[in-house]
Amino acid sequence: MSAPNALQATARDLEMLRDVAVAAAHGAASIVRSHRGAGATVEWQPKGRSDYVSIVDTAAEERIQEIVARALPDARVIGEELTPGDAAGSGITFLVDPLDGTTNFLHDYPEYAVSVAVLVDRDTVVGTVVNVPTHSSWVAVVGQGATLDGRPIHVSDVREPARALIGTGFPFKYPEQIDRYVRELPVIMQSTAGIRRAGAAALDLCAVATGRFDAFWEHSLEPWDVAAGALLIREAGGVITDLTGAGLPLSRSGALAGNPWMHEWLLKVLRDV
Repeated sequence: MSAPNALQATARDLEMLRDVAVAAAHGAASIVRSHRGAGATVEWQPKGRSDYVSIVDTAAEERIQEIVARALPDARVIGEELTPGDAAGSGITFLVDPLDGTTNFLHDYPEYAVSVAVLVDRDTVVGTVVNVPTHSSWVAVVGQGATLDGRPIHVSDVREPARALIGTGFPFKYPEQIDRYVRELPVIMQSTAGIRRAGAAALDLCAVATGRFDAFWEHSLEPWDVAAGALLIREAGGVITDLTGAGLPLSRSGALAGNPWMHEWLLKVLRDV
C-alpha cells in the first residue's frame, strides 16, 4: 500500500490498516494473557520512579512488530518499550503500548490493556484498544465512528457536574506535578458524583468514549498512551485536548477528555485552579 495522507486514504486502505491494527492488538493481548497471574515470578525492571517494565511488555511489543512487518513491511512501529525515542514521520506508523497498566498486571489487578494506533503522515486514522482480562475490544476508524465489540458507542450526554463521573490518573512519575494535582482534586471531587483512578490511561479514555466516564484528566501521558483512545473519543462524539485546551501533540503532555459539555466545564476548573 502506498502512504496516502489521512484525508486521501481510501475506504479499502483504512479497512486494511484497521485489520492489521486489530490483529496486532489481539496478538499482543494473547501474549500478556498467557502470563496472567505470574507477577510474582516475572522479573521487574525499573524504568523510572514507580514505573516498571517486564519481559511480558517486551514480548507483547515484539509480537506487534512481527504482525505489522508481515502485513506492511514498510510501516514503522513506535512502541513504549523497544523504540520509545523514535518519532512519527511521513508514511504509515503504528504507535503502540503493548501493556498499558504494567503495575496492575504485575499485581494481577484486572485493569490493563494493549493500545494500537495507526498514523498516516502523523494523522491518526485507526485506533484500537483491547482490555486483556475481559477480551473487550474498542475500534475506531477516522470518519467511520467507534465501536465496542462491534457495537457503536457514543460519549455520555451528562451536562451537570453533580451527575458526572470523572476519571483521572495520578502524577506518580513526576513529583513536581503533585502539588498542582492536589489543588485540583478537592475542587473536582466536591463538584461531581465521583472520581475514579484505575491505573491504565488507555482504558480510561475508552471509558470516556463509551460514556462510562463523563470526563478524564491526567497531567502527563505519552503519545502511545493516548493516540488510540483519542481517536475513539473523537469518533464517539467527544473532545480531547491537552490541559490548556490545545490539540494533543505527538509528545508527552497532559490530556483532558470528555463529552463536549463536561470537557468545557473541566477545562474551566483546571484553568481556574
